[in-house]
Amino acid sequence: MSEPTQKYSITMPRDIADAARARSGPSGLSAYVAAAVARQIERDNLNELIQVAEAEHGPITEDDVQALREQLHQARVRQADGGKSAA
Repeated sequence: MSEPTQKYSITMPRDIADAARARSGPSGLSAYVAAAVARQIERDNLNELIQVAEAEHGPITEDDVQALREQLHQARVRQADGGKSAA
């Protein structure tokens, strides 16, 4: 069962509304806008979490990001070959 809905009136630039309508497909503009707002809320929540973590542990460096990307890459490689390269 889906969440209850309510009708809202919003204002946005016409070119953005036209582009959204063109991309919304069969689900319609309302569903497209709701999905976009949900993604923005997720981003806002993630940014808040990052701010809290950085306040507690210090800022994340580019080296930190690269090290984590490499760990993720290695995990994907191991997963793709069934863990054979783990030994």
